Amino acid sequence: MTLLLLGPPLRARAWHPIFDAAGEDIVVGEDAVRDPSGITHLACWQPPADLGRYPNLKAVISTGAGVDQMPVLPPGVALVRTLAPGIDTLVRDWVLMATLMLHRDMPRYLEQAARGEWRGHPPRPASTGRVGIMGLGRIGRAAATSLSSLGFDVAGWRRSGQPVDGVGVYGQADLSDFLTRTDLLVCLLPLTDETRGVLGSDLFAGLPEGAALIHAGRGAQLHMEAMRAALDAGRLQAAMLDVTDPEPLPQDHWAWADPRVIVTPHTAAQTDATEGAHHALSVIRATRDGLALPGLVDQRRGY
Repeated sequence: MTLLLLGPPLRARAWHPIFDAAGEDIVVGEDAVRDPSGITHLACWQPPADLGRYPNLKAVISTGAGVDQMPVLPPGVALVRTLAPGIDTLVRDWVLMATLMLHRDMPRYLEQAARGEWRGHPPRPASTGRVGIMGLGRIGRAAATSLSSLGFDVAGWRRSGQPVDGVGVYGQADLSDFLTRTDLLVCLLPLTDETRGVLGSDLFAGLPEGAALIHAGRGAQLHMEAMRAALDAGRLQAAMLDVTDPEPLPQDHWAWADPRVIVTPHTAAQTDATEGAHHALSVIRATRDGLALPGLVDQRRGY
């Protein structure tokens, strides 16, 4: 079995010695492919348009945690997302940072600092903050555990309503109740047809007045103008975004200059090259042994 890696040179330099040590074959870049029929696995962010060139392709591995950038794959080709513990930890940490910043009025203090204004406001203990996490995958569960340990009142929402140990879970039919009890809304949902545009005017209208948004899911889930209207109406008091629509956010976009909004440029996490290589090896070995592929994506559901 041979893996074809498409991506930046830095990733290739990390993957080559790991594959060599494991005794597995790797080819970097399509120009280096001598026998397309020998390629069984492809690791990339976006695959080439003509996958038919590789008749024995068994799996495409997304080199990131997301897969919404992937096209529909040919029949018989599995889609796998990279499972890297570092991604989970980094995004969890970003969510903790954003939650604490918004709960402790950091946008207000940054605006005051820009004016050279020294003025304090009554601090609020974590126990007064009701956090609601949309999306209870591995990252959502990790964030819920960490925020609970800080004293926040944490609940989660997932379409299935399937229970999660230590977290109160609301299902699809309970979205209204979930929003009503949420002061700090965290979005960690995957991007699917159902979640595209979910952060819009109807959802914001269900939040308590003065709520805050923490968004680290996918940009296309957020209707930016609906968020702006919710900020202007006082439904939202602030937002912190790691993903936006469009992305990258244009230099002249209103969100950059709005003191109620803090934007980071999709940097909550990046896949560690070493972790990504070891995950790709685990996919190859599982394929060879006829086992379930780690990180396998249900392409009909999108996650």
